[in-house]
Amino acid sequence: MLKDCAIDTLAMRHIYKKIGQNVKNARNKRGVSQLALALAMGHKAVGSISLAESCIQNKHFNIEHLVKISQILDVEVTSFFDGIFDEIAAH
Repeated sequence: MLKDCAIDTLAMRHIYKKIGQNVKNARNKRGVSQLALALAMGHKAVGSISLAESCIQNKHFNIEHLVKISQILDVEVTSFFDGIFDEIAAH
């Protein structure tokens, strides 16, 4: 028997915010600006990085973004998911 999914839209938004914070922390730890990261990912401006790091306008990183960012910053992609289970438990 499958369990019902208890993750609602609000909880998912908190998860996206946590992932964005983790990306921002990894980027800052390596001294990489939003612009440098955006350019390395093939973007022409910082908007997509800025909005996704803060989960503004419901923008968030997708798996392709996270894989690229992990390679650029030389971190494990799984590190971006640190603490998300705390967010799930809180909601």
